[in-house]
Amino acid sequence: MEKLAIDGGAKAVTQPVPPPLHGIMDVGDEEIAAVTAVLRSQRIFRFLPGEPDEAAQLEEWYRKNCGSEYALAVGCGGTGALICALTGLGIGSGDEVIVPGYTYVATAAACLSVGAIPVLAEVDESLTLDPADVERRITPHTRAIIPVHMRGVPCDMDRLMDVARRHNLLVLEDCAQANGGMYKGRMLGSIGHAGAFSLQHYKVITAGEGGIVVTNDGNVYRRAAMKHDSAMFFWREDENWETFAGENFRMCNMRAALALVQLQRMPDILQKCRGIKRRIHAALEKIEGIECQRINCADGDCGIVAAFMLPTADLARRFGEALQAEGVPAGSIYNKLIPDRHIYCYWDYVMEKRTSDPSGWPWTAARRPIEYRADMLPRTLDILGRTIQVTITQHWSDELVDEVIGAIEKVAGGIL
Repeated sequence: MEKLAIDGGAKAVTQPVPPPLHGIMDVGDEEIAAVTAVLRSQRIFRFLPGEPDEAAQLEEWYRKNCGSEYALAVGCGGTGALICALTGLGIGSGDEVIVPGYTYVATAAACLSVGAIPVLAEVDESLTLDPADVERRITPHTRAIIPVHMRGVPCDMDRLMDVARRHNLLVLEDCAQANGGMYKGRMLGSIGHAGAFSLQHYKVITAGEGGIVVTNDGNVYRRAAMKHDSAMFFWREDENWETFAGENFRMCNMRAALALVQLQRMPDILQKCRGIKRRIHAALEKIEGIECQRINCADGDCGIVAAFMLPTADLARRFGEALQAEGVPAGSIYNKLIPDRHIYCYWDYVMEKRTSDPSGWPWTAARRPIEYRADMLPRTLDILGRTIQVTITQHWSDELVDEVIGAIEKVAGGIL
């Protein structure tokens, strides 16, 4: 048996692995020209009179491709999109919103920003929200569910929408990490009552910062738009608006121009990542002792992460360390050594119910006692502790894929 690199053997991966980034790595002359054209036009602000601006074109792309009646571009990332969408849905002070214990802290933070109380629920072997556990956590105060299509993998939307219908709950899809993903032929974000996307630096495509809200409900759109711009009514005086104080979350045309070019690159990025992930998963399925992440809709998976589970957390930690020694940038998701803000127990201001408000709001608005504990989602921690993930990018060569697969098979032969 070949000696593992962690024990002094030769590394299985001999070539450099590209950074774990997607859209930003493909920025080129087209993006530069698009942003430069906006600067030369002196039409950076989006609500100037005249021809439809870049931000409006970006919204039109999402309307068309999501099959949604409305889309709203925001300039402050997926968090801002979630805040606007929650406001649009009428979620507010003291309302309970069910979120998964495995998502970036921004999902919970957005709830707190509108005064809602995040109720944490388990994930299952898909690493996305477990519909059965969601149903167990519903109370008379629950208003909404936020399924997070984590690492580009679609949630089990059929079951989650069924739970929501039976309990009269709103559904906001968090698509921050799943731009371009699908579920049974429908674009993620178009299935719930609203969807929120991110165009931040680390996402499938990027505008540096920025986000999108989509919905089929005109009232949800108008409320979200008022939240994103407290002067929104003045730009749309021909429409009937419910006015209230909002923020300045507008997107400028430079970011929109960058995003429009990146959207043209997205199909190629996703096609390449999906192909690589299929190859890796096909190899993993042949290795005894390894269980691949369950994918709720294989055709709609973005393919940006390959994840697999080992029987125990200790074994996963050893496996991850051995893979890193072989040259594969991989590791277990939850190993207690890295405070990953994607795991609920590291959301310090949520766990400790901290707030910037002197009154203690929004925690003081909770309609029942709410407590958080680091061990409150044992199944989530168990699954994440046993899971190894490898981030895939469109710039992996066929030779690199072969070497990564070889490294996984080598480590499995030496450890399992």
